[in-house]
Amino acid sequence: MSDANARRVLALVRVAVGVMFLFFAEYKIVGSEFVHGGFQKYISTYVDQHQALSLVRPMLTGWVLPHPYLWARIVAWSELLIGISLVLGWFVRLSSLGGLVFMLTMAAASWYEPGHGAPIWRYFGAHLDNIPLAMLFLIFLVFNAGKTWGVDGGVTLPGK
Repeated sequence: MSDANARRVLALVRVAVGVMFLFFAEYKIVGSEFVHGGFQKYISTYVDQHQALSLVRPMLTGWVLPHPYLWARIVAWSELLIGISLVLGWFVRLSSLGGLVFMLTMAAASWYEPGHGAPIWRYFGAHLDNIPLAMLFLIFLVFNAGKTWGVDGGVTLPGK
């Protein structure tokens, strides 16, 4: 595969991930369930069941849980901005860095989901929604994925 074709595939994957994030954000912003209790329920479960890594637990209990509506909105609007950025190819490196931090934080907040003492593969298996997305954000960041078919590269038509 040529370098140009590889960049086109990367651009398609970038746009697809962006569309996914638009869907993630849409239900959180348009519906009220996430902001009014859903987010707090998830975070409380991570803390109460000691799923969150000890590194992350103080942040969740000290900053996030006291202000669940604020943080639910921050999560929802961050997902929207990441989605827009990836679809348009605009500020892709910045949004990819934010997405990478977000996915790693999500994994750290719920790391012990399989249960303490479970085989190591179960920890990774329980995070198949976070770890692959984190890897994609890393790829978008390193390879400057907004340069092809994106505002970051001046938007050129496919095939040119």
